[in-house]
Amino acid sequence: MIEIKNVNKTFQSGDRVVTAAQNVNLTIEDGEVFGIIGYSGAGKSTLVRCINMLERPTSGQVLVDGIDLTELRPAELRTARKKIGMIFQQFNLFDSRTVAANVAYPLKHTGMSKQEKDQRVKELLELVEIADKANAYPSQLSGGQKQRVAIARALASNPKILLCDEATSALDPQTTDSILKLLKSLNKKLQLTIILITHEMQVVKEICDRVAVMENGKVVESGDVFSIFASPKKAITKDFINNTSNLSKIYELIKEGAEITKIKAGQCIVKFNYLVKSYSEALVSGISRQFHIDVNIIFGNIELIDQQPLGGLVSILSGKAEDIEAALDYLKAKNVGVEVILDERISQ
Repeated sequence: MIEIKNVNKTFQSGDRVVTAAQNVNLTIEDGEVFGIIGYSGAGKSTLVRCINMLERPTSGQVLVDGIDLTELRPAELRTARKKIGMIFQQFNLFDSRTVAANVAYPLKHTGMSKQEKDQRVKELLELVEIADKANAYPSQLSGGQKQRVAIARALASNPKILLCDEATSALDPQTTDSILKLLKSLNKKLQLTIILITHEMQVVKEICDRVAVMENGKVVESGDVFSIFASPKKAITKDFINNTSNLSKIYELIKEGAEITKIKAGQCIVKFNYLVKSYSEALVSGISRQFHIDVNIIFGNIELIDQQPLGGLVSILSGKAEDIEAALDYLKAKNVGVEVILDERISQ
């Protein structure tokens, strides 16, 4: 559906040139939810605006359905943009218009009759579950309701693509969850391709099929969400993931000398991570029985991504040194990530 080829975007800021996107190459498939994550200034918002030419790339190509948008004339680009909807962090609603009038705005020059427009607005408001607010004004709505109006407006022209620029950043966690569920539902119901810009890995984890990580204008890592979470390669990706998991707290606890980390001779503290999908073996009880070791789970972080368990455990292992080593080798062979964090094993 979307191909971004060697896209560069620079801005002139006074007497210096700022590079917002550098040699970006991405392919986004038809009907998927694709996340682009990065900290402020990473270039992610600039990149997504290059997709609908709100920002024209300095160089490179942006192809949608095989058509290079960078080569279109103004009239052709206006037509192409009708298939690309966009929502923003601050909703961008008209305060002086009702909810229905806001949603109807993109239908202004479509040649539709008033009756057709009214019917389309009604359908859209029902789709985003806010039909009862048709005659309300934005000032009377909550943040989540405003974003639902913005989504309905973005869908008015039946787009094939929806760009979401930090669409949940201004919302509380519960409202964010409801908006993400709505977007996922629309993705399935309308076969809508969604590109979601965010700085929150939790958002990526909840809704995205694949993700690209940006830093300093470059895509430094990309892949399916499970693989990125299970085996992050770059420091920035690991940093994002650590912010959504409590497993990394073990390092801080050891540094502080927390009571829970004070192990005895013959013990070690190990962090286990799931690295592949479709893992259903009873690992902890299995290695305990097979290798005659005790496994004391200190804490863990296990959740489902793409209906598969992902996360890990931090545990204290007790037993003979060679038995513990054999158990760790067994886990590695099963594609479980193994990291010995603190080691007081004694060879027998």
